[in-house]
Amino acid sequence: MTVGLIVLAVAVLIGAASVVWAVSRGGGGRGRRRIEQFVASQQELAGQLTSLAEQQAASSAATAKAVQESSERLTKAMNERLEQVQDRMGESLQKSSKETAESVARMTERLTVIDKAQENITKLSTEVVGLQHILDDKQARGAFGEVQLEAIVEDALPNTAYEFQSVLSNGKRADCLIKLPSPPGSVVVDAKFPLTAYRNMLDADNDADRAAFSKQLKGDVKKHVGDISDKYIISGETADSALMFLPSEAVYAELHAHHADVIEASYKARVYIVSPTTMMATLTTVRAVLRGAEMRKQAGVIQTEVGTMLGDVTRLSDRVGNLRTHFDRANRDIDQIEISAGKVQTRGTKIYELDLGEPDREVLSASEESPALPAQSMPED
Repeated sequence: MTVGLIVLAVAVLIGAASVVWAVSRGGGGRGRRRIEQFVASQQELAGQLTSLAEQQAASSAATAKAVQESSERLTKAMNERLEQVQDRMGESLQKSSKETAESVARMTERLTVIDKAQENITKLSTEVVGLQHILDDKQARGAFGEVQLEAIVEDALPNTAYEFQSVLSNGKRADCLIKLPSPPGSVVVDAKFPLTAYRNMLDADNDADRAAFSKQLKGDVKKHVGDISDKYIISGETADSALMFLPSEAVYAELHAHHADVIEASYKARVYIVSPTTMMATLTTVRAVLRGAEMRKQAGVIQTEVGTMLGDVTRLSDRVGNLRTHFDRANRDIDQIEISAGKVQTRGTKIYELDLGEPDREVLSASEESPALPAQSMPED
């Protein structure tokens, strides 16, 4: 609107300039007419300018009002939006704070668990180092193997089926004697742990040293096999075979994987090498053998008891027969008594029905005063 007024004012000025120029160039009458026309147009233009100014003022007021209302609505909407954003931010911050606190608590718990696990690992490492030091000693290794053997046997067999540190007739002490019925008889289990040569073989830096320690391992195992065969296989006292317990699955696997000649030599000596796993499998078979022997024993006891029971049943049958004979005799006696009673009743009825006339009073009186006669036994019919 302001631009239009400016354009209109510029046009008026241009017209006024043209009128002045025309008056200066033309005559007086013509110039006056031009001036009058110009004045009229100026008045008309002034009216238009006034109307335009009024319209512009009204439009400016309406525009200002609309802008104010729009600004107020925008301000209100922005305030409401800011309040919503603040509420959401507050809820989000509260939720985030709660989740952060929970996460920190869980992290603290996990750190506590990790610290405890670290302590256990440190303790376990100390124990492993201590165990390693223990296993460096030959006697300690032997004791370790015996303890492991005892734990496996105690878990697998009843306490009546084995004996630890049993002394045989030749004076040798066996680590474990498994008591089996004959055949096969009691089986000796001796624990051996050839760990030194095996460790040296694993730690060897070159093939020559590794081969030397491998040969030493074979020699140690063969010596153990020979000792067990000589000491713990006694004819008539033990089974014709024995077990050598290796408390290491690694050594057992090494022998079976790379030293088949040692295993074959043990078979020939009737000394079977077992590891903790195969020992459990062997004891499972032993438990089945013991169960079968116990079942056979119990079957013999049952058979004996059944024979005794059959004798009792025979005697009971004889006594029932005797009792039946007594019952038959008693039944016959009862029948005879019933027959005699029937005859007595018949004779008494006949006597009662006889017509003897009027009885004599004196006879009746005498009979009442006389003592009763003793009862006489009735003869049998």
